[in-house]
Amino acid sequence: MSSEQDLLYFEDLEIGQTFCSSIHSMTEVDIIDFAIQFDPQSFHTDPAAAEHSFFGRLCASGWHTAAVTMRLFVTSELRIAGGLIGAGVNEIRWPVPTYPGDTLTVNATILEKRQSRSKPNLGLVKVLVKATNQREQVAQEMVANLVVPLRK
Repeated sequence: MSSEQDLLYFEDLEIGQTFCSSIHSMTEVDIIDFAIQFDPQSFHTDPAAAEHSFFGRLCASGWHTAAVTMRLFVTSELRIAGGLIGAGVNEIRWPVPTYPGDTLTVNATILEKRQSRSKPNLGLVKVLVKATNQREQVAQEMVANLVVPLRK
């Protein structure tokens, strides 16, 4: 848990700033368990069937990759006062599949920021969130729109 002095406010963020996360390794068991519950397609749930799929082997659901990306984003160096409050996501992409054994990490880069016109105590910040695997391939990319408080 962050101390109050580690928390960031709108004024602390600069366009181009980048924040990093820890890593998360994807296991076959986790991929199958997630898919059985949330995306039950054979290329996510059955390694033998996945060999004959578009992917050629078992791969994680994009939504599993998204959930892991969110976890890494929330626990990254970007520690916003009040938490990461989302106002939406612009385009989410999965350029390469995530496979068992892949290790993901997230980098978040501030793209834009502006003070809210209707709520002057808040700012709106666009953040490019990229999850990359151990081969430095982008497994997921999205632009998150965050609501960030101004200092009081």
